[in-house]
Amino acid sequence: MSDETPICSAKGCRADAVWVLAWNNPKLHTPERRKTWLACDEHREYLSNFLGLRGFLKDVVTLDEWEKGPGSGSAADR
Repeated sequence: MSDETPICSAKGCRADAVWVLAWNNPKLHTPERRKTWLACDEHREYLSNFLGLRGFLKDVVTLDEWEKGPGSGSAADR
């Protein structure tokens, strides 16, 4: 990971990311594959709903948990 502070994935948002939304499009990805979007507190629900309505959302964890990696309760495959 770079020294830059991760920012929210919402269009036009430049806020620091606090959340990781792990997702997977079953038409394109194997079941264990996880793509990620980052979210600030303000956009976490919006981005989660966007992915959830499509059946893509798999997990939502804090950025700190995600960076700890396997064994911390977060997804193993990033």
